[in-house]
Amino acid sequence: MKTFPAFLFISFFIGLSCVCVPAQSDDKAVIDKYIAGQAKRERGEEPDDIRKTIEGDINHDGVSDVAVLYTIEGQGGSNNYIQYLAVFLRRSEKLVFAARQEVGGKNHRAIEITSIKDNAMLFDTTAYGPRDPSCCPTIKGHTKYVLVGNKLIEKRGKSVSGQ
Repeated sequence: MKTFPAFLFISFFIGLSCVCVPAQSDDKAVIDKYIAGQAKRERGEEPDDIRKTIEGDINHDGVSDVAVLYTIEGQGGSNNYIQYLAVFLRRSEKLVFAARQEVGGKNHRAIEITSIKDNAMLFDTTAYGPRDPSCCPTIKGHTKYVLVGNKLIEKRGKSVSGQ
C-alpha cells in the first residue's frame, strides 16, 4: 500500500485555502470601498470595529448575499452618528451593491443586526422614550428589513419598555 507524501497533502490543502481567501478579500474590498466613498461624501468617517456583516439569502435566489450594518460619524466635524444598512447581492460570485437605508443613529435609535431568516434581515432595536437623554435610549424592540427591488423596506415589530 502506497502512502501519500505529506508535502503533497499539505500543498493540496494550502492550495484549497488560497482558492477561498480571494473571494473573502474581494467581498471585503467591495464593502470597504463603498463605505469609504459614502463617508467621504458625508465628510465623516467609519469608526473602527463597529461594522457588522451577516451573510444569507436576501433576494430569494438561493445564493448567499451580504447585509452590512455600519456607522458614519463626525459628519462635517459634528458629534453626530448615523447607522446604515447596506445590502450587497452576489452576482456571478461577486458582490454588487443593491440598496442602502439609514436605520438608526443619534437621537433616532440604536439598532443591531442579529440574523437573516426567510429572506429578511432581523434586528434588535433600542428607541428613545420621552425622557431619555441622547446617550441612553431605553425602549427595546425588534424590526426587520426586506429588499424589494432596489429598496429596503422596514417591517416593524412590537416594542417593549426597557428599564
